[in-house]
Amino acid sequence: MLAESAGRNDFENVLIVDDHPLFCDALSMTLQSVARIGEIHTADRLEGAMDLLAGGLKPDAVMLDLNLPDVDGLDGLVRLKAAANAPVIVVSSLADNRVISQVIQAGASGYVPKHSQREVFRTAFETVHSGEIFVPEGCVLIDAEEVDEHSDAVNRLATLTNQQARILQLICEGKLNKQIAYDLSIAETTVKAHVTAIMRKLGVQSRTQAVLIAKKASFASVLQDQG
Repeated sequence: MLAESAGRNDFENVLIVDDHPLFCDALSMTLQSVARIGEIHTADRLEGAMDLLAGGLKPDAVMLDLNLPDVDGLDGLVRLKAAANAPVIVVSSLADNRVISQVIQAGASGYVPKHSQREVFRTAFETVHSGEIFVPEGCVLIDAEEVDEHSDAVNRLATLTNQQARILQLICEGKLNKQIAYDLSIAETTVKAHVTAIMRKLGVQSRTQAVLIAKKASFASVLQDQG
């Protein structure tokens, strides 16, 4: 049981990334009650979470809200999972099968709707601790073939490093190499090398095509496609 594993400090530190203070507080109390977590750290932006990780935080699990102010689509999940080297459980108000499927395909260890009862969070932690994937009751994961364009974009983006993902995000904002170099405090030649690597990994020939791949992974486009 999870209570026993907590005694072995398997979930001593948990990082919650959510920009809604009230929900963040409520989630912290819920996790403390159902999983007996030793210490909870919070961040209201992806970059804040990345800073904590860069500063030496080594969480045993991460709870991530998808709709953060500085995140587009699955970028936050991909970057956070790579940086944290820990299971990521997505907590979101979205409960669509296609969205959940893409999140799991992108590497999340679980998906819990925000309106879930405490026991659901308990089960999610127990499931993830056992090495399995948790999805909400009634969810039917969709095969990658059925969401081919979206899942293909997700899979390609998942190959990017943290720095490459950040650079792609800035490219999507319309910034030039010189501006990206300034923002990230790196040489312009380094940016060019990263852009080349990004295009190679995404299988595209131009920055415009790279942006299109990134947009295909956006949840906004997923929901729009469904009407």
